Amino acid sequence: MLIGFFFALRDAKVPVTIKEFLTLLEALEKNVIAPSLDAFYYLSRLTLVKDEAHFDKFDKAFGLYFKGIEAVFDAKADIPLDWLIQRLERELTPEQKAELQKLGYDKLMSRLAELLKEQKERHEGGSKWIGTGGSSPFGNGGTNPEGIRIGGKSRNRTAVKVWEQREYKDYDGERELGVRNIKVALRRLRRFARTGAAEELALDDTIRSTANNAGWLDIKMQPERKNRIKVLMLLDVGGTMDDHIERTEELFSAAKTEFKNMEFFYFHNCVYDYLWKNNRRRSSERFPTWDVLRKYPPDTRVIFVGDATMSPYEVLAPGGSSEYNNEEAGAEWLARFCHAFPKFAWLNPEPESLWQYRQSISVIRQIMNNRMFPVTIDGLERAMRLLSK
Repeated sequence: MLIGFFFALRDAKVPVTIKEFLTLLEALEKNVIAPSLDAFYYLSRLTLVKDEAHFDKFDKAFGLYFKGIEAVFDAKADIPLDWLIQRLERELTPEQKAELQKLGYDKLMSRLAELLKEQKERHEGGSKWIGTGGSSPFGNGGTNPEGIRIGGKSRNRTAVKVWEQREYKDYDGERELGVRNIKVALRRLRRFARTGAAEELALDDTIRSTANNAGWLDIKMQPERKNRIKVLMLLDVGGTMDDHIERTEELFSAAKTEFKNMEFFYFHNCVYDYLWKNNRRRSSERFPTWDVLRKYPPDTRVIFVGDATMSPYEVLAPGGSSEYNNEEAGAEWLARFCHAFPKFAWLNPEPESLWQYRQSISVIRQIMNNRMFPVTIDGLERAMRLLSK
């Protein structure tokens, strides 16, 4: 069974070796884990994957290969999952949804503090307490136009705060599928110059000089021709961006190839007072945004990559971040980037036809002076043409 799993990982471009596969088999023979699918997942990932950038490809291959295998580990699981979900979720009619009111950010936070003191037990459904389902603005699995999600998975994407420890994954910079056309589009942003030591053969000058020298070989050298454009890429990661991982990885991979002078940082939803470069260490290895603003010269091209889909509070209000209480609004930081680097653009993987339905997209487009482009070949060409002026 596991030989097929090994080849499934290879087909998914996970660079697993025979030695690592034998290590996994040896660990299984010694019963180092309990007989559960979750335990086997973590053991196999630990032994077979040596680079965090391949975790996403491993997860997809694992899910496809072991689909439906849960029954082997849990013979008592004969209640359909859909039934349990329907038990916890309460579907509201359009009329009932229209009656729900937005409390506003300050009232939400104040009311949450009160409930944390009052509530002593779990609740399902309802419109008041922290719980699952129902129409309360606190908890998860329910319906509310503006709330605070506590645990669970996002369903309606209307939360203004998320109370949980969230883990994101770095984008894979080695993706090759579908990046060729993206590379061609990015090449519009080029400004070549010959700088540095003369290490490259200047063929035309050599021929001309040799001919003028009566056939006596006269070799001429020149500095290598390099693209001197400097690029700073800021990438949104996690949350709603999980829907756009494949396209964003293709863009990121192509950009790393085309722009030799490129730096990148991650952010979540909107830029605030710090950025990071490694999502596994984002809590301990942070880069102050002020340092990033001051480090790079004004002629650097800044490219934001994100779906700009969030609560408007996350852009406009201090403390509006879904993860912590930021002292300054995200709009202030975006404006600072636009002022520090006149050549900037925002690339949005969300389909352009949906932009009009996202209030936060309208807000960010206004801050960015309408320099937002879709992640399509035409959109990339328009963005690169703007940045190359």
